[in-house]
Amino acid sequence: LSTLLMIVAAFGGYDQVMDAYHVALKEGYRFGTYGDAMLILDK
Repeated sequence: LSTLLMIVAAFGGYDQVMDAYHVALKEGYRFGTYGDAMLILDK
């Protein structure tokens, strides 16, 4: 797992963030990072 994903999980709650992450992977979302943030966009 990426360090950024773990930072996001620390603030958003591990289970909730990982659930959203797995849905995003399944749906083909694209991931981008900018500074200390993570953005998940639908294609």
